Amino acid sequence: MESPGDRRCKKNDGAKWRCSKTAAVNRSYCEDHVAQMEKRRKRIRREKEVTMSTKKTMATAKERRISASDGTDNEPSESESERILVSQLKKGKRLVRDRDKEEAKSRKSVKSDEEEGNSTEKFLCQDTKCNKRKENGSLMCHQCQRNDKSGVVHCAKCGRKRYCFECIERWYPGKRREEIQTSCPFCCGNCNCKACLREIPVFKPYSKEIDASAKLQRLKYLLYKALPVLRHIYRDQSSELDIEAKIKGSGVEVTENEVERIKLDKSERLYCDNCSTSIVGFFRSCTNPSCSYDLCLACCQELREDRQPGGNEAETSRQKFVERAHAQASDSEKVPSARKKRSGWEKQVNHDADDVCNEMYDHFPDWKANTDGSIPCPPKGRGGCGTALLELRRIYKAKWVKNLLETAEELTRNFQLQDINFLEGCSHCQPNASGEKKNIQSEVRLAAFRENGYDNFLYCPSAIDIDENDNEHFQMHWMKGEPVIVRNVLDKTSGLSWEPMVMWRAFRETGANVKFKEETRSVRAIDCLDWCEVEINIHQFFMGYLEGRMHKGGWPEMLKLKDWPSSTLFEERLPRHGAEFFAALPYGDYTDPKSGLLNLATRLPDDSLKPDLGPKTYIAYGFPKELGRGDSVTKLHCDMSDAVNVMTHTTKVEIAPWQRKRIEEKQKKHAVDDLRELYGGHRNGLEAQQGRAQSSSDTLMGVLNVQDTLEVSGVLNVQDTLEVSCSEHGIHDLGSRDSTLNLRKNSLETSEDVVYGGAVWDIFRRQDVPKLIEYLEKHKKEFRHIDTLPINSVVHPIQDQTLFLNEIHKKQLKEEFNVEPWTFEQYLGEAVFIPAGCPHQVRNRQSCIKVALDFVSPDNVEECIRLTDENRLLPKDHRAKEDKLEVRKITLYAVSWAAKEVKKLRTELKSASGDRSSVEDTKK
Repeated sequence: MESPGDRRCKKNDGAKWRCSKTAAVNRSYCEDHVAQMEKRRKRIRREKEVTMSTKKTMATAKERRISASDGTDNEPSESESERILVSQLKKGKRLVRDRDKEEAKSRKSVKSDEEEGNSTEKFLCQDTKCNKRKENGSLMCHQCQRNDKSGVVHCAKCGRKRYCFECIERWYPGKRREEIQTSCPFCCGNCNCKACLREIPVFKPYSKEIDASAKLQRLKYLLYKALPVLRHIYRDQSSELDIEAKIKGSGVEVTENEVERIKLDKSERLYCDNCSTSIVGFFRSCTNPSCSYDLCLACCQELREDRQPGGNEAETSRQKFVERAHAQASDSEKVPSARKKRSGWEKQVNHDADDVCNEMYDHFPDWKANTDGSIPCPPKGRGGCGTALLELRRIYKAKWVKNLLETAEELTRNFQLQDINFLEGCSHCQPNASGEKKNIQSEVRLAAFRENGYDNFLYCPSAIDIDENDNEHFQMHWMKGEPVIVRNVLDKTSGLSWEPMVMWRAFRETGANVKFKEETRSVRAIDCLDWCEVEINIHQFFMGYLEGRMHKGGWPEMLKLKDWPSSTLFEERLPRHGAEFFAALPYGDYTDPKSGLLNLATRLPDDSLKPDLGPKTYIAYGFPKELGRGDSVTKLHCDMSDAVNVMTHTTKVEIAPWQRKRIEEKQKKHAVDDLRELYGGHRNGLEAQQGRAQSSSDTLMGVLNVQDTLEVSGVLNVQDTLEVSCSEHGIHDLGSRDSTLNLRKNSLETSEDVVYGGAVWDIFRRQDVPKLIEYLEKHKKEFRHIDTLPINSVVHPIQDQTLFLNEIHKKQLKEEFNVEPWTFEQYLGEAVFIPAGCPHQVRNRQSCIKVALDFVSPDNVEECIRLTDENRLLPKDHRAKEDKLEVRKITLYAVSWAAKEVKKLRTELKSASGDRSSVEDTKK
């Protein structure tokens, strides 16, 4: 006998659900499901009949066309007949579906008239949309993956991608629909949809094919420029070997093979425990296994000369001693924690602890070298053990530096550097005195007004016109330490958008692949008013970039996001934008981060620990005029290496009239506060500065835009007034103005309509650095930094990065020390090359995005060494103290690689020359 479970309908969904009705007699399913299956069979049968009928009709039409002797006008064409038949087939299927729906409606309960009307309307809409989709193809937008927008543009190039009207307007504002139809963003390689932005492009290194002889000359140029560094390293090592022989007293010369070699992991760096500079080649180390104190050769030499190792300011152990003294003196004074975290580094001096410090200096452990030149391990108070001597050790294989030096000297024996007079202007940029016509018409930009200045104009070529195989003109300016501005670099790229919202979408990660979830939600930006870190939602930050933000009372809030994205490589988080940036870089021999021929930093071993040279993104708000306080600036500083900075995006934020009025009112109040806090209440000093600032407009020949009595805006507002080109007739103004006087008049009359650049740069010459430091030391109390408070003390006025020279200070610097920087505006799509050793500062006129990359060129490698030696004298906790670049190590590996390449090219050229001689002899 069958159980109730055996009589149950077997219809189920394959998981949990099963029909609860009883199966029909002699059936496995209930009556309802049996009816459904019968209906399905009938529908399939009818569709087959329609299909067979249509196929017969199509075959008959084809036979008629074949049997016809010639084409007839009355009969439809083959493509048209097929289209009609296919439409009939689709119509037949639709009729079948309609009949099935009518049958299903008849079996259901009667619904209300309103529900029936709504259902019919919905069905008609779906049918209309279905007909439209079948007529025009899919309506799915590639950008947003939706098909319910007002319309789409089909790409005629690929025939597959579509972009809706709304996405075109939002994400591609610079493109018209006709351009999208001709070639869509996907075909152009600049699609910024989520999927495309997260694709990892294949990085194409700089691979310009250059002539073997030209490559040989460039490599010889690298070796020639690196020779002074090699000689310096070898001289220090040889001197230490002589001292080691004296210490041992054997009277026998000590060779490098006798010096113990230590093996380091390729990802490990070795630093001096006293001055924190990186160790290359020889060093001295404590033999005590529990100590292992390491000392660089520079500190060893200073100890033997009875000087404080690392300089008077680099007292690492003494600094700790002083800190303990300060802690004891101020133990009773507990300072409440700040509302925000401080950004940057600023030495704070507690004058109440001076007496305690002086007493503790007397008990500071002494450390001196022995009379024979040996050096004991410093006492425990200075970080050592004080029980053993420091023995000489080496990192690299014996005679490696000596062999590199001898090889480089041999390979460059007949090499001659191009004759350049550093006290004259560039011969390519200046008018030809002989009147002979030149083929090269280089463009330059006026950036300074120094009297008898040969370098007032900066080289400013267009990226489109640059010949990547000819770096001679660039080198003529670069080796003299002059900045170079390259225009239109973004014209070389695919056109990927650098809009902040596009970058944010590329940066975000969702789902299980989130590795930096916190970074996708909020960022730590710098508030330029008090120079403290603020945590802000990243979407709010970018909205402020586009629309502006303000403090209470209407004062503009200037936020700056530095070194973003953090925690990882730029290429990893923004791969498409990284590839776009590399494609935009001019002078690939210098700037290519993977295989630049003249970029020394590219030759480190693949598995070694490499310095972080970028690229890094800087996103900042901006304001057209100087505010006086809270300006969006990068304060005065000096980079350890060469750098290139590309402006990829700018946005002008509109300022409401009421807010502008509030700003002017607060500026007047700030002027009174400055008079009291910075100038001690002496109005004469401030009025004198105001008068000098006011008169500076006449000195700058009217190209400055005078704002008010307290402020003069950045030099050269109008780009046309900045750029001049060279020709056989001399330097002339591209704007074809009548005179500089008319320029000044036009600039002042139309000051409200002036189109500003994205940022104003001030770059100082290397030879002016001593005078610049002297001025800053003299006027340091006239600057503000943390919490807008006056600065009490500085360690290094440039490397502290706490000072910014406004127009008043720049004018005063000119009058007191006759020092003037190159001042120019950076526009969208311009790349600024900054030589190592040139102090510079930047003020943002608009909200802008800049991407920077560091590199090490052979032209400035000696300057990098000088900066490294200078920074080792800074206190241990200083922001610029650590030797992250390791330029000596970089130079050694670059020379090693270049020497091998030169030998290889010599052999190839000699072989090719021999082959040509053989061919000529055969012909004879």
